Amino acid sequence: MLPRQLAEISVVEFLIVDDGSTDATAAVARELGVDHVLQHRGNRGLAAAFQTGIDACIRLGADIIVHTDADNQYSASSITDLIRPIISGQADMVVGDRKTSTLKHFSPAKRVLQSVGSFVIRKLTGLPVMDCVSGFRAFSREAAMRMNTVTSFSYTIETLFQAREYRLKVTSVPVAVNETRRPSRLFQSIPHFLLKSGATAIRTCLMTRPLLIFGGLSTVLFLLGAAPIARFLFYYAQGKGTGMIQSLIIGGVILGFSAISLTLGVFAELLSFNRILIQRSLYHTRLCNESFRDEQLNRFRTQDSGVASSSAGNGKR
Repeated sequence: MLPRQLAEISVVEFLIVDDGSTDATAAVARELGVDHVLQHRGNRGLAAAFQTGIDACIRLGADIIVHTDADNQYSASSITDLIRPIISGQADMVVGDRKTSTLKHFSPAKRVLQSVGSFVIRKLTGLPVMDCVSGFRAFSREAAMRMNTVTSFSYTIETLFQAREYRLKVTSVPVAVNETRRPSRLFQSIPHFLLKSGATAIRTCLMTRPLLIFGGLSTVLFLLGAAPIARFLFYYAQGKGTGMIQSLIIGGVILGFSAISLTLGVFAELLSFNRILIQRSLYHTRLCNESFRDEQLNRFRTQDSGVASSSAGNGKR
């Protein structure tokens, strides 16, 4: 059961995003007293549902947002541990660590793949997150206002790259998990999950760190191209270069591809600045909307009470 009361939190509200389900999820949620129920007319994917929820929580004035999946995989008893670093001001974003290497209901192959995948994402982002695809997360209001996912598969990897880009403080805490009662509906099989997650990681890395990708590829191609050219020069110095022209041609072609890759990296890096500017504009738009909302609320309160009142709350929501 999700808790209705938490230490140091004045108001706890529930919000559910129904991503085009056909099992009466929205109706059941309303019957159970869920405060806010949002519905997509059709299935738009996990990332879109996450962004819908984040946008709604921001509009509703949440100070701390906890996201959990609907499959009951994550134990609600760990929510207090998840939000504690945000309350204490030690983190902007907290990721629940399932300790996947110890989960008995995970197959050995899945445990290894989860560990390897998280290791790669940690190296790319530089963030100390042990379980990078965990869907049990907490965001401060500031961090949530920075999030803007564009991938269609899953938000977990993309939000880590965005956190790195905005220099948000990210940490992870151990969380309890429940044994899953049904297979995940997000992916059909482990290979399908690897393909989708890998594509998402590459796409996100190309958006946020294009020069790293294209520059790395250019370096590899340069070394591959330099080898046959060096071979040609070696034999040319001995007067045997006539028979090694093919090495010179092959090396030159590969070096040409290396130059093209580097050029693409530079252009992609310049284009990424436009994306950053757009995201900053979105962030400031959210800030302006928030200021306008607070101004209107303060005006209504003043009219109702006849005295000036502050729009800032003392508690956490």
